[in-house]
Amino acid sequence: MYLDTSPAEEPRLAESPLQDPVLPESGNDSQQVASSSLRKPVVVKKGDTLGKILTSGSVANSEIFSATAALRPHFKPTSLKPGQQITLIYDGLPENPYFAGLEIEPTPGTILTVSRTENGDFTSSTTKAALERHVTAARTTINSSLFEAGAKVGVPASVMANMIRIFSWDIDFQRDIHAGDQFSVLFEEYYTPSGKQVKTGNILYAALKVGNDERVVYRFEDSDGIVDYYGENGKSIRKALLKTPVDGARVSSGYGLRKHPILGYSKMHKGVDFAAPTGTPIFAAGDGVIEQIGPWSSYGNYVRLRHNNSLSTAYAHLSRFGKNLKKGSRVSQGQVIGYVGTTGRSTGPHLHYEVVMAGKQVNPNSVDLPTGREIARKDKDTFSAVVAQHNSEYQEALSQSTIVATAP
Repeated sequence: MYLDTSPAEEPRLAESPLQDPVLPESGNDSQQVASSSLRKPVVVKKGDTLGKILTSGSVANSEIFSATAALRPHFKPTSLKPGQQITLIYDGLPENPYFAGLEIEPTPGTILTVSRTENGDFTSSTTKAALERHVTAARTTINSSLFEAGAKVGVPASVMANMIRIFSWDIDFQRDIHAGDQFSVLFEEYYTPSGKQVKTGNILYAALKVGNDERVVYRFEDSDGIVDYYGENGKSIRKALLKTPVDGARVSSGYGLRKHPILGYSKMHKGVDFAAPTGTPIFAAGDGVIEQIGPWSSYGNYVRLRHNNSLSTAYAHLSRFGKNLKKGSRVSQGQVIGYVGTTGRSTGPHLHYEVVMAGKQVNPNSVDLPTGREIARKDKDTFSAVVAQHNSEYQEALSQSTIVATAP
């Protein structure tokens, strides 16, 4: 963690006349790489600039200017922050020492090198450090929100969001989750050799216990290269439609007869309303083709997707539509098709969501949705081996916190 995140000043060139650089004395923090080279690590302190650091390293003004110019396409010198490390590199030891370049890690896992060319100028290049793959496990009981439960056991928010998407085919996380429910997860994390976490990877195994019902899924790539999440029975957790096409929303009006909030009389409500802030993303409930998109009657901004010959879904009162969408566009399940709004006949920001079967609106909560793919016979033995592997990794990682594995 940086001590100070304020941007450093532009490096100021020293006003002293050009002179041959004097090699700094080698201390315990200097590293002699070969008989003719020296690497001098410098930790950036508050108030330091690149120019100041190079000047302190006995680098000539002209070389400071050239090295800084070479650095700029990849890294702004003003982005230096206290706590970062710059390694100054010197060659020509011991008779004719000279500044040969520098190294800096602008982001974890990326090494930016500035090096001297044969004509005395400087050039820069970036390399990616080899990352270590860690397999991490967590298990906990949900006492408040799912995200808060995950944070307490060190599960990154990105992993929790991914887990919600995986189980969203079956679980309505705004209404089905209660205190006392439990989850377990096995996921990948990637670290630099110095131990900095760079990114999270895939969820390999996840289990969610809701009441007395436990759902377990495993990530599996079949022989055709298709990746999906499957239960222990080899059936994909995917269904024809997402149970909830918008995250973080509450049901403000269910399907059925109700007193219309604007018209004032009882009227059949042929969908489900999800209240959410304006701008909340709305997801395509399933793969399909856009049949209609644009303003439409009291629905305001409206999208209707055809999923097959008998099944469609509709989304109304949107504030705006997803990018580059038009009638005839194909969309994928979970793709953002629009954003919550209050256009048309509406009393506040919400999504009006309909499921249409054989031309008639039906209750989205009572639709018997077909499941997705199953593990092919040719892949069953491989799938069983993957299940056994992830179960073993989970138990080991849970006892050790993490397992270090070779990055793919």
